[in-house]
Amino acid sequence: MKNRKKDTLISYAWSSPSLILIALMVVFPILYTAYISLTNMNVYHWFDFTIIGLENYIRALFVFDSGFLSALFATILWTVVNMILQLVIAFVLVSLLNIQKLKLRKLYKTLLMFPWAMPGYVSILLWKTGMFNTQFGLLNQWMEKLGQETVRWLSNDVSAFICCTVVNLWLALPFMIMIMDGAMQSIDRSYFESAILDGATWLDRTRYITIPAITPIISPAVIITVFTTFKQFDVVYLLTQQAGAKTGSGFHTILTYAYENAFITNNYGYSSAISIMIFVLLIVFAQVTNRRSKEANA
Repeated sequence: MKNRKKDTLISYAWSSPSLILIALMVVFPILYTAYISLTNMNVYHWFDFTIIGLENYIRALFVFDSGFLSALFATILWTVVNMILQLVIAFVLVSLLNIQKLKLRKLYKTLLMFPWAMPGYVSILLWKTGMFNTQFGLLNQWMEKLGQETVRWLSNDVSAFICCTVVNLWLALPFMIMIMDGAMQSIDRSYFESAILDGATWLDRTRYITIPAITPIISPAVIITVFTTFKQFDVVYLLTQQAGAKTGSGFHTILTYAYENAFITNNYGYSSAISIMIFVLLIVFAQVTNRRSKEANA
């Protein structure tokens, strides 16, 4: 018994530097952000801020024109649309790539990984200047050749949402394609051969063999992608909200909205409240997905 206690104390002693580091880098910032969210800290009350309780949370959740609820709705819509498109497009592409008679299959797979090899910042700015630019972007050049008026692609909320979705798909699809391709490669081909002999159509094989077989494999990747898409910042910010290069669009995700309140309007208390609510939403989502995963595996 004494040896066990001694071993426990030794293990805690060895791990204490890591625990202290985690506390300083993770726990303390969360607690301090939660504290600031209860104050009126802003550019006018930098040192003399006071505790105002839950006013920042009430403003975000119950004041309709605060902008938080619209940003939250836009973020949920952004996440759902991007996830559906990623799954559908990746599934279609991988299905085509796994056609047995397809030539140069490895070349096509390599080319599809190309967007993943480029730095995200570079890809976003290339799309912004090369495709969506009002004066010399390729899209407007094509519009002019077709005799149509040029379009300010990033100035309207709807078109900005579509443009951001296209760029996000460009950046995110290679990961989903790689995971889904690996999942499809793991399926025993004899299942498909037996189904074909029984007269099953491609739709039947997809519904009863492919999808059930790949679902357990791609589920973790889907969960990770949902998290990264929900907290997406750089695509929306660089395309529409970048300081000195704003396009006029009012499209905000919840993170760009928090950033604007923190570093543009310098309302740190309110922005901290938004950050804590984002943190809580992600924790709740993580708990729900973990519970469902355990129930599915039980």
